Amino acid sequence: MEPLPVNARVVIPAAELTVRTMRAGGPGGQHVNKVETAVEIRFEVLVSTALSNTEKARLQEALGRRLVGEGKALIVRSSARRSQHQNMEVCRERLAGLVADGLLIRKARRATKPTRGSQRRRLDKKRARGQIKRDRRSGGSDD
Repeated sequence: MEPLPVNARVVIPAAELTVRTMRAGGPGGQHVNKVETAVEIRFEVLVSTALSNTEKARLQEALGRRLVGEGKALIVRSSARRSQHQNMEVCRERLAGLVADGLLIRKARRATKPTRGSQRRRLDKKRARGQIKRDRRSGGSDD
């Protein structure tokens, strides 16, 4: 297996990816019962040499619940396709996407206050709506 490019700076070496194949469930007749087409790829984040300590910490923060075990392994499975090769490609793409997304530095959200004009417009609309409802109550029908 070849190394997995994640983004322009990070490439996960093939030695750090553990691949396991298994029989896939579901329809497919005899083929499903005798061929291991499902694929699972495991990537141990904490022991990786491809990531710096800050990148490892960022991945732990972003992928928190998805990481399992001592080495904080990220596990991706696929059994959607009929061939092992296709499932392997799906797993590799999914793993690269998860790691790339986890490494993104999110822009911190800055709390802002509504402008004085927008507050005034909002309160004016609330008063007008309340007035409409009060007029309905006191108006009643003259039957």
